[in-house]
Amino acid sequence: MNYMPGTASLIDDIDKKHLVLLRDGRTLIGFLRSIDQFANLVFHQTVERIHVGKKFGDIPRGIFIVRGENVVLLGEIDVDKLCDNVLQQVSIEEILEEQRLQQQAKQKTEKAKVTALKDRGLSIPKADNLDEY
Repeated sequence: MNYMPGTASLIDDIDKKHLVLLRDGRTLIGFLRSIDQFANLVFHQTVERIHVGKKFGDIPRGIFIVRGENVVLLGEIDVDKLCDNVLQQVSIEEILEEQRLQQQAKQKTEKAKVTALKDRGLSIPKADNLDEY
């Protein structure tokens, strides 16, 4: 097997099923159809997989273009391998509700943390103000 530098090494992976993790935390699963020199990716029959606890749900997204700089992890999925389903697949509505509840709990915890630090005379800069420092 010959080594190809950069994104050219992905040419052998075209038309195979892949999982891609994006910088914003989303997980996409689809068939890699195209790549370019900037590692921009085009996926076909894409689903966005949402995990909450031991449950997951897939939201169909169709054709999906991913800018190369947003890719954190890219891996081929072995479609022939049997999987041990530890996770339970649920409907889109159910997983979105679970995700909303999880985000609310996280916000509540974060708010309590900020309040506790504020009571002690400490402060955490907000994400909006980070550019000012």
